[in-house]
Amino acid sequence: MIPSEPMSPITEDDIANYLVNTPDFFERHASLLATVQLTHPQSHRAVGLQERQAQMLRDKIKGLEHRIMDMMRHGHENMLLTDKLHRWSCELLVTPHDQLAESAVFNIRELFQVPQLALRLWSLGGVHAQAPYAQGVTEAVQALATSLDTPYVGPNAGYEAVQWLDQPTQAASVALLALRAAPGQPAFGLMVLASPDAQRFNNQMGTDLLERLAELAGAALSVLRAP
Repeated sequence: MIPSEPMSPITEDDIANYLVNTPDFFERHASLLATVQLTHPQSHRAVGLQERQAQMLRDKIKGLEHRIMDMMRHGHENMLLTDKLHRWSCELLVTPHDQLAESAVFNIRELFQVPQLALRLWSLGGVHAQAPYAQGVTEAVQALATSLDTPYVGPNAGYEAVQWLDQPTQAASVALLALRAAPGQPAFGLMVLASPDAQRFNNQMGTDLLERLAELAGAALSVLRAP
């Protein structure tokens, strides 16, 4: 007689699979539902299955409510930023050419509450080439600007352009925005935004707004370039 192989012990996974694949089990054994006792996650007391399910549902609803509130808050913040960007763009459109650079800097500082901001342009034409914002730009800075496909945001890593700020030692975090007349063209300007808050400009933040600022500023200030 061939001895039979020992049966493998039933595991919790076996039981779980059986219950999942046998949905009418508790219909045939409805009395079991009233006897199942689980531990409440907060009070740690024993509760019935139905109460535990109700608690899980309440927790899920609370989590969804928090997500909805976060979405509403982010939506409101995005609307405010969009409105500020619109106002800044409108201001650029009505500003005379000889005041464009100063106006762009001033309005960004005021609208977006940026503690420090500096702007430098190069390859300008006529009287604009003699303006203060067209001075002191090295070839290294110009090369850096042209290499920036997207704004740099993060700690002040000793960038030469940070020295354009009124208080460079107070720049714990910075954003560097290359200005171009159109996408794909070499940069003709660089804007530096800085804050004493090390987290104001960090490498985890989104840069969509900064990219729009750079594109709009580049397009508007391109009228100052040499023909």
